[in-house]
Amino acid sequence: MSTTDPLHTTAAQARSAELEELIGKDPGRFRVLTGDRPTGRLHLGHYFGTLHNRVRLQDLGVETFVLVADYQVLTDRDIAEHLTEHVEQLVLDYLAIGIDPERSTIFAHSAVPELNQLLLPFLSLVSVSELNRNPTVKDEIAHSRQAAVSGLMFTYPVHQAADILFCKADLVPVGQDQLPHLEITRTVARRFNDRYAQGTPVFPEPEALLSPAPLLLGTDGTKMSKSRGNAIALSADADETARLIRGAKTDAERHITYDPAARPEVSSLVLLAALCEGVEPRAVAEEIGDGGAAALKKRVTESVNTYLAPIRARRAAYAEDRCLVRDALRAGNERARAVAATTLQEVRSAMNAHY
Repeated sequence: MSTTDPLHTTAAQARSAELEELIGKDPGRFRVLTGDRPTGRLHLGHYFGTLHNRVRLQDLGVETFVLVADYQVLTDRDIAEHLTEHVEQLVLDYLAIGIDPERSTIFAHSAVPELNQLLLPFLSLVSVSELNRNPTVKDEIAHSRQAAVSGLMFTYPVHQAADILFCKADLVPVGQDQLPHLEITRTVARRFNDRYAQGTPVFPEPEALLSPAPLLLGTDGTKMSKSRGNAIALSADADETARLIRGAKTDAERHITYDPAARPEVSSLVLLAALCEGVEPRAVAEEIGDGGAAALKKRVTESVNTYLAPIRARRAAYAEDRCLVRDALRAGNERARAVAATTLQEVRSAMNAHY
């Protein structure tokens, strides 16, 4: 059965609810791996989709590893442009939203060579046909910026398996579209244990923690994306935010309602205001009523700017001290590398590869 089947998704959602209960009872028993590619400014879609949840898990006491996936920038592009700047900006966003480098490990892929050494044995555990069938890889290939499919793109799910398994993460917050990737990770862990472990598993089979986060559309009514220029960045100032929201797509109906199926653009703006205010979206729509798109955009602008004000203030303060940003990343790199070295030693022992 495909991992994109509705039945599989429903099962994953049910399991996520069970995991949330377990986290609430004993958060310290779990380890989470999550992260982003440094390809541009993080935006509100990222924040309400994943970033806010990372801070929640960290604050609950879940051990959290946050990956700056710099090597994986090359997955769907020929070169990694402005990489140093993008990495620093990404770490700034992490610190500004509340990821604490004392409680979470923020690290860069390229700084942990032991992690990448796991890739070769992991590749031996997955067939070409299995990678070829992966629906997420097919979608990424279809939207790639590369002239041809690179080996990195084709083996991307196995790279992600190394990212997750090097620290033995047992929880991975993902969207439904990432379930096939996680299934590859689970397959790699299971096959390695079956082939090499002498009765004692080396790797856990990580589980998906599906976020109930709603989908926010970009200002043009399509998926909010860095590359489409339709997103409100966390680093945007109040004036830029206002300008972007003024230009957001709505519809011709004056009365404001919350109906994501029939009125996706209007409903996404309503939802954004509701998320920032911590209220139900239908309550926002009812309050605006016949005020029309102008009143809706004014409400959204005020809500977003109010919500982001403390995040922007923290970001500006951190930006004044780039040494602090680099120190946070350096410390995280050292912690991640120590974990990866231990895991690699276990892998070598299991494979009888000590010489």
